[in-house]
Amino acid sequence: MASGGGMTWLMIILIICNAFASAAGLALFALAIWVAVDGYRLYPISGVSGKDDIFAGAWIAIFTGFAYFCTTIFGIFAALKKRRSLMLAYLIIMFIIFIFECASCITAATNRDYLVGNSNLVKKQMLRYYAENSDKGARITNTWNRVMQDVQCCGADSPLDWIEYNSTFRQTYGTTYPWPLNCCKRLSSFEVADPEGCKIGQSSTMFTTGCFNYIESVFSRYTWAVSWYGFAVQMFVFFLLLIAMVYYTQLG
Repeated sequence: MASGGGMTWLMIILIICNAFASAAGLALFALAIWVAVDGYRLYPISGVSGKDDIFAGAWIAIFTGFAYFCTTIFGIFAALKKRRSLMLAYLIIMFIIFIFECASCITAATNRDYLVGNSNLVKKQMLRYYAENSDKGARITNTWNRVMQDVQCCGADSPLDWIEYNSTFRQTYGTTYPWPLNCCKRLSSFEVADPEGCKIGQSSTMFTTGCFNYIESVFSRYTWAVSWYGFAVQMFVFFLLLIAMVYYTQLG
């Protein structure tokens, strides 16, 4: 057993670390809610493909973030009481939360690479479901229409996606327009500025850049919030648990 002065310093260090961990857990809780709410409204792109594990990871992180906050507060109480039974309960709960948060981080990180590691999956989904008369088609169509107008982009890589590949849009509308009207620039009244110019591909009348970079950046932000920040919290919690175990072994 450590001396009285050593135990006091160890308790102080443990309390301070738990206070930092409670703040980190609360921040993880808030970031996970931000991802789950999906402020950029891009969930249909991951949901329709069945690759929505980033959002599944966010829901797990909501639980683990709040659980870390509550349990570290309990850990401060257990350290102050200097009771082995309380410290043991604290360690067991923290280990369980740690395992769940590991699952959240790994799930979000691996899914991001699969979903937007390159543009192929997003492009294939766009070509298949855009303008399709189905629930999935309506969700993808509405999402892409909003993204193309808000971000001022067209297609995944470029407007040529609509020409170079077979698509539901082409099968539905034929050659009337080579790309959706939402690729065309609009007036303040939201009417297409130059329909004929857009139809023949004049760069001054349409958006010429692809939307994939924007979509990739949004999902990367979501992944950073859930996964990489989560990993940072896990590293801190790992060292906190080491200190807590040392403190537990020194209690009489």
